[in-house]
Amino acid sequence: MSIEEMGRRAKAASQVMSGFLPRDRGRALLAVKDALRHKAPEILTANEQDLEDARKNGIGEALLDRLTLNVKRLDGIIDDIGHVAALPDPTGEEFDSRVLPNGLRLRKRRVPLGVLGVIYEARPNVTSDIASLAIKTGNACILRGGKETLRSNLLISDTIRQGLRDAGFPEDAVQLISEPDREYVHQLLKLDKYVDMIIPRGGQKLQDLCRRESTVPVIIGGFGVGHIFVDASADQERSLPLIGNAKLQKPSACNAVDTVLVHRDIAGEFIPKLGRYLADRDVKMVAHGAAYELLAAVAPEKTREGEDGDFDTEWLSLTVNIAITDSLDAAVTHLRAHGAVHSDAILTNDYRNALAFMNAVDSACVYVNASTRFSDGGQFGLGAEVAISTQKLHARGPMGLLELTTYKWICEGDYAIRE
Repeated sequence: MSIEEMGRRAKAASQVMSGFLPRDRGRALLAVKDALRHKAPEILTANEQDLEDARKNGIGEALLDRLTLNVKRLDGIIDDIGHVAALPDPTGEEFDSRVLPNGLRLRKRRVPLGVLGVIYEARPNVTSDIASLAIKTGNACILRGGKETLRSNLLISDTIRQGLRDAGFPEDAVQLISEPDREYVHQLLKLDKYVDMIIPRGGQKLQDLCRRESTVPVIIGGFGVGHIFVDASADQERSLPLIGNAKLQKPSACNAVDTVLVHRDIAGEFIPKLGRYLADRDVKMVAHGAAYELLAAVAPEKTREGEDGDFDTEWLSLTVNIAITDSLDAAVTHLRAHGAVHSDAILTNDYRNALAFMNAVDSACVYVNASTRFSDGGQFGLGAEVAISTQKLHARGPMGLLELTTYKWICEGDYAIRE
């Protein structure tokens, strides 16, 4: 099927989807959940075949982790569909109601965006997450996953389509581009006749490609260098497991910390503690400036000197930059210079410093005394997410159900005529 035909079918399906009641869309999601549960053994087999090919092709451990499905992960993916089904549906909500002096009654009503084009790399769970959020909000979606998980994505998307058919919904509300050729991405980016929004989930090259070539509005997100600034007032003992969580809990995630900045006043005491803590957990440390001597003294085998470009690297692995900074202002300046647009944190017991950091850092998610790993639709109570937007229009941070809607004005009069 051509991309043009996929777009035409998706647009037609989106018009049907928007006409279903919220309870009916919830019923469709439960049918999708049941279908995926039934197909779970086959999905795991397909994923293992994808992983086997990925290993033969020399894929690194960080990417392999993103590709991997196991029983626990797949159960979580399927359960998340039930969580999305149970969430309040924002479509149809009316707000900002008022009556003008001329008697015209105005209000805004939330409606689906229409057709989403989502381009993503590696993670097969994204196929299910996006499809479930799109179904819940009455949207349709055209998906293009990475070639590394083609078997997994095809089987997941085909099973979702089966669930839609079982529930009496149009199966073309969820479509997957099965051809790995990059040319199909370029065609999707030009499909403004049918697609209402492009959402790329991947590295900087993919984001730049979509921003440069798309004739469809693009939501940029998913890439950013994550920082934690350890203020002089921070509780050092409690900071260690927090930093460990931000690096270790899922190193390949986009919200894992990439750079730890330590205030000069505590650097001599805290950095050796941090070095021993991370080295014991097999984390490689890229030390900058005076931090190198402090780390090399306690963990020489896990420490190397920083180089040009390291501060701009999203590691996606058990690697982290460590550097010393003179002040909170210097830390903020560093963040602004090195890709702080996603998830960034301060560890501090000084309220004024916490407030200054919150006000000065222009990231999608700003944390005080919390791990950056919380930047996630499920953790934020959104059920799942389509992406984490790092731009400012129309959505920012984890994009859940609300962010997949727009609104229209409803204007009612009594045969009103403008004077």
